[in-house]
Amino acid sequence: MKDSLPETHYIDSLLTDLARDIERYEITRPLHSIFIGGGTPSLFSPEALNRLLRGVEQQLNFVADIEITLEANPGTFEFQKFAEFRAIGVNRLSIGVQSFDDALLAELGRVHNSNEAIAAAEMARKVGFDNFNLDLMFGLPKSTLAQTENDIRTAIALQPTHLSFYQLTLEPNTYFYRYPPILPPDELIFKTQQHCQRILAEHNYAQYEVSAYSLTGKQCQHNVNYWQFGDYLGIGAGAHGKLSLELPHRIIRTQKNKHPERYQQENDFIENVIEAADLPLEFLMNQLRLKQGFNLAHYSVATGLDATSLEPALSDCVKTGLLVECENVYHCSEHGWNFLDDVLQKFLA
Repeated sequence: MKDSLPETHYIDSLLTDLARDIERYEITRPLHSIFIGGGTPSLFSPEALNRLLRGVEQQLNFVADIEITLEANPGTFEFQKFAEFRAIGVNRLSIGVQSFDDALLAELGRVHNSNEAIAAAEMARKVGFDNFNLDLMFGLPKSTLAQTENDIRTAIALQPTHLSFYQLTLEPNTYFYRYPPILPPDELIFKTQQHCQRILAEHNYAQYEVSAYSLTGKQCQHNVNYWQFGDYLGIGAGAHGKLSLELPHRIIRTQKNKHPERYQQENDFIENVIEAADLPLEFLMNQLRLKQGFNLAHYSVATGLDATSLEPALSDCVKTGLLVECENVYHCSEHGWNFLDDVLQKFLA
């Protein structure tokens, strides 16, 4: 990254980007979390990230218990810097393991191996990260139930506070999307998911979101805010943000230029107002990913809409058993949880 994208200039661009957003949207609220992700941010030097964090802190107040997460890959070059990341104030790591099976890692095109993945998790704990996440995938090409179970048990033995366990999806503009691999049958993928979820539960990893499992009190606060339709600023090439603005009341999504060089040279960005007709779906496609569901009072505060705007789809979902209601709190039933897309389709504008 240092050769193709000079650190100093890029950090300058990030801080300038933040200052513009603060002025443009009159931001005065303190920061509760920072998530440094997208690509491989741990390739930055600790000195550069320290300058970024100190620069952000000069512009916005940090709450006392702010959560600062850094995404990191398990390569040896990166995990040797973990102690320095901890020293500058990063207090949560998210390590992109994906699998502990070397053949599957090669299939995914990952540059690390299983030994490096294990060493990275061990290093994180050794240098003082008492809060870290491991990313794991299931439904990979040529994967089996036994292999995925071994991944889960290996991860649990490393004592992370949080596990992200999600199914491989073929995203547009990726190699797998252009050349789709042969994936396991849907029945095996679902069986594998349920089997591993039972193992996680047995070891006190509670599922609080579709693909997130944590020990008590160790949910990722940044992600919880996101899934609760909370506000967040997005700075950096390709970064997305979401803000609730007043006078007049409107909810917007922002996106910065995705090309790093153009991002640094041009002050262009996209700002889209979410139309009122789209807000019920926008809210629910986030909130229903959380096991706890949502209440109608929060819906009204978050969207500015009356609860009746969810009807008749909301009542229909309760009647058909996709959602469960108790004292104006709605969450997915087990059936609705497994078929969340069917629930959300009912709220299309």
